[in-house]
Amino acid sequence: MGGLVLVALAMILPYFFGRGSSDSLPPQQIITPEEIKPYEPPFEHEGNLSFYKSDGTLIKTFEIEFARTAQETELGLMYRKSMKENQGMLFVFHEEKPRSFWMHNTYIPLDIIYLNKEKEIVSIAKNAAPLSETSRPSEGDAMYVLEVNGGLSDKLGLTKGDRMTFESLID
Repeated sequence: MGGLVLVALAMILPYFFGRGSSDSLPPQQIITPEEIKPYEPPFEHEGNLSFYKSDGTLIKTFEIEFARTAQETELGLMYRKSMKENQGMLFVFHEEKPRSFWMHNTYIPLDIIYLNKEKEIVSIAKNAAPLSETSRPSEGDAMYVLEVNGGLSDKLGLTKGDRMTFESLID
């Protein structure tokens, strides 16, 4: 048994300590800064969300990604460089209270739509500037927050009191 251990060590040790010649070592690959691609989280279609006027008229339906856990909520849309016009991120909280969001490490302008427990818009922080650490608070208690591309709420004519519905495509 002792001889077998010595043979194994004799085969492995040269890889850790070299063989006396750099010709026997594998070449190291050098990666330039231009070759490093920054990480951008992919959009995950996890549900659908629709906005309606008070008379029941459909305004728009979005594909949404959920932020439900503390980690998902903290990450939000950080590091995204783009988002399609029909996509958004829905933050789902366990209680209704005043909310505030910022744009730390967020590269695209966003409209931050605050909704109460009845799923009615209570306020919209429009065109939040990318990479800003300025707090964008709700104007009332919110249980849900939807982030969409900046300027989209004006384009769609979203206003306080408009309602949303959503469904999850995941369990």
